[in-house]
Amino acid sequence: MGKIKNISLIGLGAIGCAYGSKLYDMNPEAVKVIAGGERAKKYRENGFFINGKKYDFQYVTPEEKCEPADLIIVAVKSNQLHKAIEDITNHVGENTIILSLLNGITSEEIIGSTFGMDKILYSLCVAIDANRDKNNINFSSYGNITFGEKSNTNYSQRVMAVKELFEKASIPYVIPEDMMHALWWKFMINVGINQCSAVLKAKYGVFQTNIEARNLMDSTMMEVVKLSEKTGVNLNKDDIKKWYEVLYNMNPNSRTSMLQDIESGRKTEVDIFAGTVCELGNKYKLDTPVNRTLYNIIKVIENKEN
Repeated sequence: MGKIKNISLIGLGAIGCAYGSKLYDMNPEAVKVIAGGERAKKYRENGFFINGKKYDFQYVTPEEKCEPADLIIVAVKSNQLHKAIEDITNHVGENTIILSLLNGITSEEIIGSTFGMDKILYSLCVAIDANRDKNNINFSSYGNITFGEKSNTNYSQRVMAVKELFEKASIPYVIPEDMMHALWWKFMINVGINQCSAVLKAKYGVFQTNIEARNLMDSTMMEVVKLSEKTGVNLNKDDIKKWYEVLYNMNPNSRTSMLQDIESGRKTEVDIFAGTVCELGNKYKLDTPVNRTLYNIIKVIENKEN
């Protein structure tokens, strides 16, 4: 595995813009953004303003034949994943690495079922507080990209290649020894803070200061902890404490991605959060009443907003 020189990015939401801007600052010629039709036209005409700086990315259509990417970063929403898989096809080569920055615990296997799990590195974003309003994206913290093979006792060549790239681009990263534990930890966080912020219409500051909001979030996350015990991942209360260390350092005026979706009248990712929890609860015969209730509430809100 050589150096990563060609990077393709799909998805210019808050996450895609945040890390895409870092890669662009490193080398504008290294990054291609996959976008077609009216979306690409709008991007070209308006550009993106990321923390006040204008970015005019290099755009390629999904149909365009091109050199395979060394690295593909998938940063779309879960309901856009299947279309994204179609759109990145021309960018996947024999040695391509694919990083999925989607929320949840299912996207890697979905992508891998098409292109092969040998191209997948598991990954997640944590502690980034990016907020998007049309083509304006602002954030006070990049957080980090946590990534790796399932086990990282010794770093693989693929992990080393991404590590070198992130260091060159000044992208904060973590390579955990147990990646599946890290993936479930982030899933637990999203199930808690994203969904509770959506139904309460609450920014991070509410959870930093309000005990009732934290109690709701804790009960939601504990259902994930109990499920993780069934799968052998074995999250525990210390993992919840670890989340609070992150939460109390978040910008209190920032909003979760699901709250942004609710406020903008968009479909949320409730299916990969509470929906997945409820499915796993049925599989392992474990009741998940808090997530079942949140699922129903958020679906009602979605139908009212759309």
